[in-house]
Amino acid sequence: MISTDTSKKASLLLIYTGGTIGMRQDPSTQTLRPFDFSQILEEVPELRKFAYRIDSYTFDPIIDSSDVEPGLWQCLAGLIKEKYRMYDGFVILHGTDTMAYSASALSFMLENLAKPVIFTGSQLPIGIPRTDGRENLVSAVEIAAAKDSQGHAIVPEVCIYFDNMLMRGNRACKISSDNFTAFRTLNLPPLAEAGISIKYNSPLIIKPDDWEADLVIHTSLDTRVSILKIHPGITPHVVRNILCGEETRAVIMETYGCGNAPSKEWFLNLVRQAASSGKILLNVTQCLSGTVDMNLYSNGKALLDAGVVSGYDSTTESALGKLFFLLGQTDDNPTVKRLLNKNFRGEISK
Repeated sequence: MISTDTSKKASLLLIYTGGTIGMRQDPSTQTLRPFDFSQILEEVPELRKFAYRIDSYTFDPIIDSSDVEPGLWQCLAGLIKEKYRMYDGFVILHGTDTMAYSASALSFMLENLAKPVIFTGSQLPIGIPRTDGRENLVSAVEIAAAKDSQGHAIVPEVCIYFDNMLMRGNRACKISSDNFTAFRTLNLPPLAEAGISIKYNSPLIIKPDDWEADLVIHTSLDTRVSILKIHPGITPHVVRNILCGEETRAVIMETYGCGNAPSKEWFLNLVRQAASSGKILLNVTQCLSGTVDMNLYSNGKALLDAGVVSGYDSTTESALGKLFFLLGQTDDNPTVKRLLNKNFRGEISK
C-alpha cells in the first residue's frame, strides 16, 4: 500500500489534442462540438473536490486522432518540456484510434521523466449521460497528482488510463472500437487499478535514477519505417515492394505466433536481400499477447538466420515509436539493430 501526500496542492496541465472526450452536444443543432477546456471545472465539477490547480491547453486546431502525425508528438514533447517545472503532472486528452501510438512514441521521446504523463479519452463524449469520459478524466487527474510520502510522483511514466486501468503507454493496444474496455496491456499487468480506491502495482512502476535530473526530449524522429503483415496468400510483389523500398530504413514484420513466417524460398530470399542491403527487419507477433522466439520453430529460425531482429513482446505501436526514436538518433543502422535489444522504457520484457 502506497501512502499519498496531499498536504501540498498539486498543479496539473490538462492538454486537449482532440478526440471524443472533449465534445459536448450543442442543444440548438444537436451536433457535437468541442467545449472550452478553460471551463473544465464547470463541465466536470467532481474535479473541484481535489482542490488541485488545473490549467488547460487546447491545440488549435484540434486533431482527429486518425490524422495524428509525428509532428503532434514533437509538439507535445516540446510543450511538456516548456511547462515541466511549472506542473506536477500532465494529462493528455487524445482520440482513442491512435492513442497507443502517441503514448508509445512519447515514452521514448521523454528521457529522465520524473512526473506522470497520462493519456486518456473516451468512447462517448463527456456531455453524454452514459459517458465513460468523466470517470476516465477524474481518475487520470487523481493519478497524475498522486505523490508518495517523499513528495515524488507515484507513477512517473507515460501511461494510458482507461476503464479503471492505468497501463504503461508503450505496452497498450486498442482492443475494442465500441466497448468501454478499449485498451489493455496483455503482456503486462496494469500499473494501477481504480475501484473504491486506487491500488498501485508499485513493483512494476519505473522510477527515475535521479529525481532531479533535467528532462531531455528527443524530437528528431525518422519515419522511414514500413509495416509488413504476414498473411496466407501474400505475394512476392507485395513483399518486395515493402521490404526492398528505396526510401525505407526499417520494416516491422508482423508474423504468426512466436515469430514465424512462410518458408518459401522466394520469401526468404527477399528477406535476405533486404537485410543484406542494411535494412532493419524487426519481428513482432500478430498475437495480442505472447512473445517472439525465433529459435522455437524452423520457420522462425530461418528469419533469424536471414538477419531479422526480435521484437520480443513489443506491440506494433511501441515498435514503431521505438524505431522512429532510434532512427532519429543515428544514421548507422547496425547501431539501431543493436539498440533494439535494449529495454529503454519498459517496452519489452527483457
